[in-house]
Amino acid sequence: MNKTLRRIGATLLLIFIVMNVIAFFHAYKFTHFSASTGVKKTADPKQLSTGGKIKTLFFGIDHPRPVDDTLPSHPYETIRIQSNKLLECWSIRTDSVARGTVIIFHGYGGKKSSMLNDADELLRMGYNTLLVDFMGSGGSEGDATTIGVKESQEVKDCYQYLGAKGERNIILFGTSMGAAAILKSMHEDHLRPAAIIIECPFGTMYQTVCARFRLMHVPAFPMAGMLMFWGGTQNGFWAFSHNPTEYAKSVDCPALLLWGEQDDKVSRAETDEIFANMKGPKSLATYPHSGHENYLHKDKEKWLKDVGGFLDSLHVH
Repeated sequence: MNKTLRRIGATLLLIFIVMNVIAFFHAYKFTHFSASTGVKKTADPKQLSTGGKIKTLFFGIDHPRPVDDTLPSHPYETIRIQSNKLLECWSIRTDSVARGTVIIFHGYGGKKSSMLNDADELLRMGYNTLLVDFMGSGGSEGDATTIGVKESQEVKDCYQYLGAKGERNIILFGTSMGAAAILKSMHEDHLRPAAIIIECPFGTMYQTVCARFRLMHVPAFPMAGMLMFWGGTQNGFWAFSHNPTEYAKSVDCPALLLWGEQDDKVSRAETDEIFANMKGPKSLATYPHSGHENYLHKDKEKWLKDVGGFLDSLHVH
């Protein structure tokens, strides 16, 4: 009997160790981009060979470093802002008298060039724009991403950079990870922007990790928790406390929250809870045919109406 129990215990211990080793590698790949020449994002599992599937299962998905592949069509200035990493930004000024400046923050795996269409429309609405590469992306330093945790400091430093330049009407615009970073920075750094526009922020880090397991048709427990533990440990933070839903309680400025009704990464319940927690004047706009994506690309007319109407309601001239 004791021998059988020892065997069972040894087997369970071995399984636990193997699961942690797998989680360690997956967490590292998820939070670190590869800058090596020729590295491509791991293909869809359906397209992988048996060996490729086994390698991906044990060692995680390769994420090439996001590269800015398009330049602005308007005259622009490249600015570098010192934060936890040296950040590369594009400052683009409107041709008219500016109503303020919108700082634009991309999502996970994104870069500032992926937000140029948003910037173009905001320029037409009369706002200067500052597009930011978070650490690990585009022209900024580093190779890591923390899904909005350390990026929140970068939001603060970009906000303070503009404030030091004399800009008093600063609007923060972020999508997904960028939205979560804005909410965290407002909660911890007590920023006072004129308004925020946030697209599809996730409720908590745990919820967004679980959503990715669901997309792969894999049970989230217990691997989601292990992935978060190792991802946070590797990058110097406690992932279980990353909670945009709680951060939203610190938002008392005008806020526009956007969400796609086909989003398979962020639920309506998460969105509703974040919206309910924001304390200032607020609006929620949903996009029936959009998922976790750029709503301007999918439904331009509605996006322009929602964002333009929100900005006009601020009565800033």
